[in-house]
Order: sequence, then structure tokens, then C-alpha cells
Amino acid sequence: MDLVALEAALATTLPQPVAADLAAQFVDIRRDVATRTLGRAAPGKFVESVVQALQAFENQGQYDASPNVDAYLSGLDSRSSTLPDGLRICAARLARGMYALRSKRNIVHKGDLDPSVYDLQLLYAGAQWIVAELLALARGISGEEASRLVADVQLPAGQLVEALGDRRIVQAELSVRDEALILLMTSYPDPVSTADVVRDMDRRSAGSVSNRLGRLWKDKLLHRPAKGQVVLTERGMRTAVEVARAHQE
Repeated sequence: MDLVALEAALATTLPQPVAADLAAQFVDIRRDVATRTLGRAAPGKFVESVVQALQAFENQGQYDASPNVDAYLSGLDSRSSTLPDGLRICAARLARGMYALRSKRNIVHKGDLDPSVYDLQLLYAGAQWIVAELLALARGISGEEASRLVADVQLPAGQLVEALGDRRIVQAELSVRDEALILLMTSYPDPVSTADVVRDMDRRSAGSVSNRLGRLWKDKLLHRPAKGQVVLTERGMRTAVEVARAHQE
């Protein structure tokens, strides 16, 4: 997913801060689905940004900094609005369902299947539909570019990283550098120990992994917050997302 192009397209009809938030939160949800790193994304914030987008469409670019999400979305059904029905009814109802899913599912579940996995997949599908609908309103971009972005948004998120016990295994065929970036992406923004990275990449030689981490540090793609710990920089995170995007479809 081309984050920069997505944000730029949304910003043709939305205030730039709202467009930036929607694009970034959508990519975060997509990354969580792809890597099975639950809880990194904030679908509730995505829905808040959707509400801000709808408010901006209704009010000539004006929106609430902290909108009352449920009250706004539920009220759209019963009042007149300048929004097209695709947004006023379909997107609003879908967003309200997404918001309820995230706020009402934090309970103890029976059984061994973690519902948060398929909850997140459903939330991602909802986010795909809403973002595609907003892209249909984009102005000042070619039909070809709009079609490409909608197609990118609708792509399924592949599973790059498999968690097995305390191990994470990158399933794609990647270089040592890119495999390390993907592993660190699943933990971002939390630091991880170098020993854990070497352990998770035990199909590579420990020396190769350590050397590559050193190179990533020199290239300012990762930071060493404490002895024996590493974490991606913001630039490193952007690079890792690009690697994931290139290999997850």
C-alpha cells in the first residue's frame, strides 16, 4: 500500500490532518493483519477519523477534534444530510459496527480460538470498503491513479510472520536485512533484544544477523536504546512497511 499516494488522494477532498490519519491508521490495520501483531493498530481511532471525514464533508471542511463517534453515526440515519447515501448510510453503519466491535469485545471468551484475529480481519475488510468509498470522491488525480489506489486498498493482507510459541518466523523469502526489518516491525515501537532477533532468525548464521543489525544501525534504520536492545527508527519503520508491502501480496 502506497501510504504517501493514499494520503495525497484522500487530501484532495478532506482536510490534510484527517487524510493523514486515515491513511496511516489504515496501513497500521493492514500491517497488523499481515503480521498477526494484534493491538498495534487502533481501529477505534480509524473510525474516529472516518467521523471527522464525514463531518468535514458536511461542514465545508470543519470537524470536531474529539467527536462523539456513536452519537454522530447513529444520528445520520434520522436527519437530513448533504452526504451521499454511500457515506451517510452505508459507510456510517459500517463504521458504527466497527466501533462497537472494538469497544464491546474486550471480554473473556470461551474456547481456544482467539477471536481478536478474526475481529481484526473483519475490521480490515470494513476499513477497505470505507477507504475505497472515500477514494471514489478524490479529485485532481487521474482515473488510472484512482483505480490503482482502490485496487491496492482492496488487496488482501498476506501473513508474513507466523508466531509459534515464543518464536516469530518470517515466511517470505527475504534477504537477511529485510527479514530483520520485518521482525522488528512486528514489535515496533517496543525495543527487542538482539538475542531474540538472532534466535528468531536461527536459520541464518548468528554472525550474519549481527552484522546486518550493525549495518541497519549505521544506516539509521534502527536505534539501540540500551545495551543488547534494538528498535526501528521511524525511517526504519517506513522502510519495513515498504518491504512488507512488496512481499505480502
